[in-house]
Amino acid sequence: MGAVLPIPVQALWSDALKAPSLLRSLMSFSGMTFISRLLGLAREVAMSAAFGAGMVTDAFNIAFRIPNFLRRLFAEGSFSLAFVPVLTEVKEKQSPEALRDVIASTAGTLGAILLLVTALGVLGADWVVHLFASGAADEPEKFALTADLLRITFPFLLFVSLTALAGAVLNAFHRFALPALAPVILNLCWIVGALWAAPQFDVPILAVGWAIFAAGLLQLLFLLPALKRLGLLVWPRWGWSHPQVKRIRQIMLPTLFGSSVAQINLLLDTVIASYLITGSQTWLGQSDRLLEFPLGLFGVALGTVILPSLSRHHVVTDAAGFSRALDWGLRTALLIAMPAMLGLVVLAEPLVATLFFHGKFTPHDVAMASLSLSALSFGLPAFVLVKVVAPAFYARGDTRTPVRAGIVAMVANMLLNLIFVAALFALWHKPADLDAGWIEALARVPGLHMALALASALAGYLNLAQLWHALARAGIYRHEPGWGRHLLRIGLASAMMAAVLLFGLRYASTWTEIPTWQRILQLGGLVGGGALVYGAVLFAQGFRLRELRAY
Repeated sequence: MGAVLPIPVQALWSDALKAPSLLRSLMSFSGMTFISRLLGLAREVAMSAAFGAGMVTDAFNIAFRIPNFLRRLFAEGSFSLAFVPVLTEVKEKQSPEALRDVIASTAGTLGAILLLVTALGVLGADWVVHLFASGAADEPEKFALTADLLRITFPFLLFVSLTALAGAVLNAFHRFALPALAPVILNLCWIVGALWAAPQFDVPILAVGWAIFAAGLLQLLFLLPALKRLGLLVWPRWGWSHPQVKRIRQIMLPTLFGSSVAQINLLLDTVIASYLITGSQTWLGQSDRLLEFPLGLFGVALGTVILPSLSRHHVVTDAAGFSRALDWGLRTALLIAMPAMLGLVVLAEPLVATLFFHGKFTPHDVAMASLSLSALSFGLPAFVLVKVVAPAFYARGDTRTPVRAGIVAMVANMLLNLIFVAALFALWHKPADLDAGWIEALARVPGLHMALALASALAGYLNLAQLWHALARAGIYRHEPGWGRHLLRIGLASAMMAAVLLFGLRYASTWTEIPTWQRILQLGGLVGGGALVYGAVLFAQGFRLRELRAY
């Protein structure tokens, strides 16, 4: 049994077993996430102003994307989806001592495995870069910088995955705010590294790498006091043979593909993008992070909030409650994802120009990042809905269905990558580009990174379609009354919002030819006007917020 700090926790434990409404939990998680995402945008502004878009930022994006991809697998992906249902079952059916035992064994086992993975990543950084960014091998300076950055940022995986374990425990007790707030530390460290520490380094971008290293450790320390208050701060211990750790392994291993197909696709995109024109990695990275603002604020939030609820309903065999919780998640997801998708597609250039057109970031960078943002944003509804639908399978212990769907979507994404890159190359290349061969020609044609973003979006819809078909076939979800009216409201309100945004863009000044304050005012007017129109049309059709408080 892991050692426990001796504090009186009975009252806290009893209170924690009371589940708040899903809407209240969502608002708590999203509120903290909103702060984090705002700072995330600020860090991107700082990076673009300090470093622009080029070889240095491409190297950094590759180096950070690799441990960040593994983080999403271990932290936000398969681990959380396997750990939370097991943790919820133990919490509901067994003693607090048994729960502490599970946490100690899981933390020790996960920590030991990740320590080994981190050591291998640091020692084999050159090999890892060869594997995931083979196109950089032809540029010795870029390759060396990428490997150096990877050695610094790889330990982030260990710290942040243990932070995710602590956050999953808090989420199981309906403590959503602090885990959602933890990424604020990463963004603050990142901003300090880019704006203050970078000029102190001979190689300025290395300062950002060390900032990420420090942020990983600080995030973990930030959550430990909350675990202590619940009486769940335990000493990790090796528990590979522990019965519940075995269950987590059995659930987790098959879910590696199913829960993280978007992240796997993004990493595979990194391989192809390494052969494209310099800056492609940076433009794709900026598009992904802008998309993560609504995706993290609502998609990840919905998935995080709904998984403990679905797991609890499954444990107590409440099929009706399970279906109602899923219905609430689907309605809420569409209510937010549709206008967010249209807004990002229509306002891609204004957003990129307003946020990033500073310092070394050029008008060409604005145009290129806008292309990939508009293409990737097309898949936002699918990405958000998958975050809601996938937990319905994992909460019931069904790992095979999401895995099959994820593998099919991943293969389709790679095929679409090749098809779309070839199609855009055929449309946009000049005959002279082929003089040095196909590989060199790919690195001369700007805009091909847009093909990768579009392929990811379409793969997201394919993933969703497979999950939805399986959901209907399994008969575990029965839609509540009023779906037709709900879809009509969203469709009409979204259409009116898009019309207003397009009308406003006709009379807006050229975004790269006006000062920052004017860009902010123009974008603020468009976003505010679009949001007001969307809300007004919704309410004019009879929508009321109490509909989301029904569960």
